[in-house]
Amino acid sequence: MKFGPVPLAEAEGAILAHSLKAGARRVAKGTSLTAADLADLKAAGHHSLTVARLEPGDLHEDAAALALARFIVPDMAAQNIRISGAGAGRVNLYAATPGIVSLDRARLEAVNKVDPMLTIATVPDFHRVDAEGMIATIKIISYAVPAAAVSKAGQGAGGAMRVIAPAVGSATLIETRVTGDIPSEKGRAAMRGRLERMGVSLAPRIVVRHSEAELAAAVQAAKGDLVLVLTGSATSDPMDVAPQALRQAGGRVERFGMPVDPGNLLFVGAHRGRPVIGLPGCARSPALNGADWVLERILCGVEVTSEDIAIMGVGGLLKEIPTRPMPRRETLP
Repeated sequence: MKFGPVPLAEAEGAILAHSLKAGARRVAKGTSLTAADLADLKAAGHHSLTVARLEPGDLHEDAAALALARFIVPDMAAQNIRISGAGAGRVNLYAATPGIVSLDRARLEAVNKVDPMLTIATVPDFHRVDAEGMIATIKIISYAVPAAAVSKAGQGAGGAMRVIAPAVGSATLIETRVTGDIPSEKGRAAMRGRLERMGVSLAPRIVVRHSEAELAAAVQAAKGDLVLVLTGSATSDPMDVAPQALRQAGGRVERFGMPVDPGNLLFVGAHRGRPVIGLPGCARSPALNGADWVLERILCGVEVTSEDIAIMGVGGLLKEIPTRPMPRRETLP
């Protein structure tokens, strides 16, 4: 691509680099200049223009952005991604379903290393997304780029991102009470919201006493594809009531504790082939917490191992919550 000033008389067919006033109207940057545009600009007193001209082998910014998008998303249906139209050198990628975004970081980084004029920016890996939520934007920075660069960037990038749709249809939430009072609906409402946005139904309410025997019986009787446990008293040890109840029910505990704050007191396990999540108390709030990162993956059929949770700590310091009894910030005198 050639870029720079040219006499106005030689600019027809070139791409205007900067927006200009032409009498009562404005000729926008990126306009492929016509004879009428040049006449108006001349009448407005312009004698030379800064323009871009495509050379043999170049692709216009819009064509390049669309081509790169199609390299990365060769099968929209299989990848659950919708490619937008192109404009101003930009193409956006949208989720075709609720779910979580799965990225091949190395392959996407390779796209950005080919030519600084070719860019893709994405949401983080495992980011939860609603249907039609934007998950990436492809932007061609210059007005044109070599087609060979687009082809090089696209090679090997096919399928480097996809949206994993929910695989769980129903969930049972078991709550425990430590007194005779039924727990507030707040926690159940927050969990219902998390499930409904992923298209997952919540079974009728179950509240049992905070005892291993009653909780174990409730786990055994639960009908959902996923079992959630929200205790009236925080789980503070791998041998506490809720993890022990899961073991007593015939299940297993994969991990207790996670390096995400808020969300430390989470445990994950399984019972008869179904995942079980012991929720931390912060799950009673709709605000983001560590349980969301585990729940969203499990809802989409992605296995969450102890190692997966262990590596969540980098980036796992989330927003401070006002109800925390021991604030992370030092209190000044």
